[in-house]
Amino acid sequence: MDVPLKELDKLENVTAPEGKDSPVLDTLNSLLRSLGEIKQSLESDGATSSSIQHLQFVVDAKKRTLDERQKEAYSCMVKFGKSLDKKFTSSLPAYTDLFSSESSKSALERTIALHFLRTGHFDIAETFIDESGVNISESSRTQFEELHGILKALRDQDITPALDWAKKHRPFLQSRGSPLEFYLHRSRYLHLLFSSYPPDPLPAIRYAQSSLQPFFVEHETEFKRLMASVAYLPIRKLQDSPYADLASPSMHFDLVLLFAKEYCASLGMSRQVPLRVVGDIGGGGALARIEKGRKVMRERKSEWSQTDELPIEIPLPPENRYHSIFACPVSKEQSTETNPPMMMACGHVISKDSLHKLGKPGGRVKCPYCPTESTLSNALRVYF
Repeated sequence: MDVPLKELDKLENVTAPEGKDSPVLDTLNSLLRSLGEIKQSLESDGATSSSIQHLQFVVDAKKRTLDERQKEAYSCMVKFGKSLDKKFTSSLPAYTDLFSSESSKSALERTIALHFLRTGHFDIAETFIDESGVNISESSRTQFEELHGILKALRDQDITPALDWAKKHRPFLQSRGSPLEFYLHRSRYLHLLFSSYPPDPLPAIRYAQSSLQPFFVEHETEFKRLMASVAYLPIRKLQDSPYADLASPSMHFDLVLLFAKEYCASLGMSRQVPLRVVGDIGGGGALARIEKGRKVMRERKSEWSQTDELPIEIPLPPENRYHSIFACPVSKEQSTETNPPMMMACGHVISKDSLHKLGKPGGRVKCPYCPTESTLSNALRVYF
């Protein structure tokens, strides 16, 4: 995609107001100003040959500027189109209209509206909601506004709003085993520890006694590290110590992602933005691979009968892997809850169904990849 993106940048530079040449709008405005000045001159002094010649010169100059800019924009557009044709050699697949029913249209519009709200584009969301007529409750809008208000405060290194929210939702966070509240207190402790020069650890120690001590049982190791780091002040000395990670800015800015995750979980939403995940996976090559698989199967006049599986493997980044991706090397089938991966005594892993098919009388089974024999009862389930 490097070449199409490069051509797109050229097209944007030519058509954008900050391009290297005078923009079309500025050229037209300049021409209108010149015409207005000539008009006033004609109305006051009358037409002269020099004014008419000047007007003709101005119009010809502006016209040449517009023609050159139009040719340049057209040339960049043609090059951009050709680069896309070279990159995407096959035509786009034709699918049935998945959003023809009113219910599907409504679901799609609601998903788009929630996407804008969740990503903090509130002005766009309001415009889209007004034009589409989708019903989004006022409480949902208020919750997303609160979320982005707290996230903005965290980016500005103000943890007070996030800490107030964490205290209010402490039972929920404890039920999930979330360390969010402890990490927020840790961030404030470190801020108190590093904010004074020469170093004065007493305010930080007093804060730890009042706010961090209740978390000692769950975070004993981290609590001890925080207390021991006092011995390595000032911060430049701490950066060369075993506690150098405590001086890293990521100790605070990582809280932004963690808070967004916990806040969305309290609303029953996933930690990732669904529409963005769909775009990343589909635009990242999944649709192209699926379409290629469909084409091959049509040519071979075959069909795929499994409704819960794909006929081809789709490589995904780690953050988009939500289920087991183990495929049995014997049966070539993807593992499921009823057919999980099993590890034999030799260390090789196959699916449960394949393990039982290879089993012999007496419960013994020979590994298909090495001479080792073991019993079915010794096989252990593996979790990916």
